[in-house]
Amino acid sequence: MNAIIRNPFDAGGYSLAEMTQAINILPNLYTRLGEIGLFRFEGITQRSVIIEQFEGALNVLPSVPLGAPATVASREGRSMRSFGLPWIPHDDVILASDIQGVPAFGGNENDQLATVMLRKLTLMRRKHAQTREYMEMNALRGIVKDGAGITLYNYFTELGLGQISVDFLLGTATTKVQEKVREAIRAVEDNLLGESMISIYALVSPEFFDKLIGHALTQDAYKFYAATGAQPLRQDVRRAFPFAGILFEEYRGTVTLSTGAAERLIPAGEGVAFPIGTIDTFTTYGGPANQISLANTIGLPLYARQLMDEKDRWINILTEASILPVNKRPRTAIRLFSSN
Repeated sequence: MNAIIRNPFDAGGYSLAEMTQAINILPNLYTRLGEIGLFRFEGITQRSVIIEQFEGALNVLPSVPLGAPATVASREGRSMRSFGLPWIPHDDVILASDIQGVPAFGGNENDQLATVMLRKLTLMRRKHAQTREYMEMNALRGIVKDGAGITLYNYFTELGLGQISVDFLLGTATTKVQEKVREAIRAVEDNLLGESMISIYALVSPEFFDKLIGHALTQDAYKFYAATGAQPLRQDVRRAFPFAGILFEEYRGTVTLSTGAAERLIPAGEGVAFPIGTIDTFTTYGGPANQISLANTIGLPLYARQLMDEKDRWINILTEASILPVNKRPRTAIRLFSSN
């Protein structure tokens, strides 16, 4: 195969010549963590990062080529691990039959190709966005999984940290729910370790949310919020509930794994509380594409390129991402659950 010479985006009104630029400016499918803006993206030049744990906080440094100066020295009382960035390729193809019958302005063949290419790239971008949401939600909870649902890294076990959990005991009518909320808030605050925050958010499963708003000691607060703060005739107030210092939101995110199985991003009956507005706690690191020409360049969130069959029978569309989301203070992500 040879690299395609013509660029269909030129005919479709796009001025960018590179497919990578084209796919990165397409409208993004903002999943919930993307809308919140929890994980910021940082490009690095290598395909792995070094994570150093010291007193519960994680420092992340890119690995360097063999023989290059070290970026950090191992010190007493610190543990260090090297983590490879998962490689996530996803390909598609444009056939002549895909273009056949596609309406084109003025009968221009390039317009037809641009229309199909745009549709393909948009769908591929959405799949990558869903994959990133899946990885970041798991990283928030301290683990990294691949598209088959297999755990690649567990930051807690890898770095000798313990996860903090708060049992809300929502099945007991006399449970002082406000005290449980304050326990979660203090756990987040105690583990900021020099970091700042604006507020605390909690994404919870529908089962946990229903128990929370249905509890004897929260019902009145929820009714007041639903009646005055959310305009119940115009909005679905089922989704969120601010209570005692935490904004609880029902989260029903589900992904379909490469195995075909569906996986909920928040397990049934659970939730996770975490700080919002931090400076450097949640980061998704991105490495360069698996191409010789891009080696040692600063990574982008997503790469795309096109290759035409030498006999002009199809165009392959190749996309890839190499991303590793990291919660640098994993003990600030508090597991919420109710044992009854």
